[in-house]
Amino acid sequence: MELNDVKKQIEETVKKIQSDEGLMEEFKKEPIKTVEKLTGVDLPDDQLQKVVDGIKAKMTLDDIGDKLGGLKNLFGKKD
Repeated sequence: MELNDVKKQIEETVKKIQSDEGLMEEFKKEPIKTVEKLTGVDLPDDQLQKVVDGIKAKMTLDDIGDKLGGLKNLFGKKD
């Protein structure tokens, strides 16, 4: 799998997880199994852990961006 494919897979998986509360809870409890289920990719856990770490990082960045956007609106600035 190429780097661009991995990035694309991470972005798609993040969207799925963020749009479904049940998946979010499942991801919090068993991230590797959840990623395997969502992607259909069966790799050794140590390799999938890297993907899980990428998903967590992307979700954190998205959350920070949302919060910063809220702060901008709080101070009256619009996009």
